[in-house]
Amino acid sequence: MTKTVLILGPSGKIGTHAARAFAAAGWTVKPYDRNTDMTAAAMGCDVIVNGLNPPAYHNWAKLIPEITARVIAAAKASGATVILPGNVYNYGATGGTWDGTTPQRATTRKGKIRIEMEAAYRASGVQTIVLRAGNFIDPDHNGDIMTLFILKDIAKGKITAGGDPDTLQTYCYLPDWARAAVMLAEQRDQLAGFEDVPFPGHVFTKNELKAELDRALGRPIRITRFPWWIMRITAPVWELARELLEMRYLWDTPHRLGSARFDSLLPDFEPTALSKVMQAGLPVDVHPDKVMGTGG
Repeated sequence: MTKTVLILGPSGKIGTHAARAFAAAGWTVKPYDRNTDMTAAAMGCDVIVNGLNPPAYHNWAKLIPEITARVIAAAKASGATVILPGNVYNYGATGGTWDGTTPQRATTRKGKIRIEMEAAYRASGVQTIVLRAGNFIDPDHNGDIMTLFILKDIAKGKITAGGDPDTLQTYCYLPDWARAAVMLAEQRDQLAGFEDVPFPGHVFTKNELKAELDRALGRPIRITRFPWWIMRITAPVWELARELLEMRYLWDTPHRLGSARFDSLLPDFEPTALSKVMQAGLPVDVHPDKVMGTGG
């Protein structure tokens, strides 16, 4: 029987990798054209992957509820299951291992908006799988945290740290997230109406990242601190600066995502090796294969 998935935001980070993973698993992949009616597009689909997100944190308070309402309406009309990429903003600034039992006490506007968004899905009656993840690592370099922030100056031999370089943070290698999304979609009939599934991914500090890149590149890399003072000065006139400042706390909040629920649902899942994940953010011109003369 043909299985069909509607990908919202098909050119974005989530959409691109979800489309590849579902296609590789034999699903019919239907990219959503944002100029068309979402409910009509969802008809005949078994799953909707919601990869829509306002770019650069723009106007979340207005746009996130609007997107949520449209997705819920489309899922109700079609009977499709929604897979949603959750994040860690919900948990606030108390570090530790975060999972489905952790109180969601967001300390930021964006965290509260995400809590309200998930509550809307839970209350809607639409089957929803929140596959919750940390910082995205995209080997396609499609606007992920490594490309835009941490490794933006790696060609100059520098890693940028937004806080204490010994702070543990959780990272999500997007091809792995997408494979997990497919596996959950294929067992949706055995899942609850609302599932909060933390994606454990990989956990490491900036100093551990530095050690891996020192080894891989065969030269020492320096860690530099991000100049947050620039964000404070420009925040009154620059929306993105204000939004980034609000999330600064995460750089100094040690955290990981608990694996119990994920492992119980997907016991055979094999994540990509840590070394490959750490190197995935490297630009092609400084990748170890290129440096060693074995790349194209």
